[in-house]
Amino acid sequence: METVEAYIDQLEGDRKEAIIKLRTIIQDNLPKGFEETVNYKMIGYVVPHSIYPNGYHCTPRLPLPFINVASQKSHVAIYHMGIYANEELMNWFVEEYPKHSKKKLNMGKSCIRFKKVEDIPYDLIGELMTKMTVQDWIALYEANVKN
Repeated sequence: METVEAYIDQLEGDRKEAIIKLRTIIQDNLPKGFEETVNYKMIGYVVPHSIYPNGYHCTPRLPLPFINVASQKSHVAIYHMGIYANEELMNWFVEEYPKHSKKKLNMGKSCIRFKKVEDIPYDLIGELMTKMTVQDWIALYEANVKN
């Protein structure tokens, strides 16, 4: 997929609706400076080279990734690098999650998985998006992830 619209267009049914809703929630709540793109064959929100010229240390020609959203084979996933790199943010999310969902949290290091789209806690995801600015992410990345 070369565009976010092309990514969304190839989805069907409730997955498509969920990804559109997640995209809206992210766009409405993510601090200024992040840029929407397609990376790793998913919808991505990145720190563009115009703000962080060094790019991603693994592949400097790519902008610094922050969040990805994808419809995977068996689930919808949100990949949030800030949760992976910031223990305080991770703890906040894990503590808040049961207040927004009766389902058990299905999470990896940076991946939050939802097997059923009706279980996505959109309000909580919106709040999560507000928790880290571009400057916060760059500082955290340089302090922890890059090294």
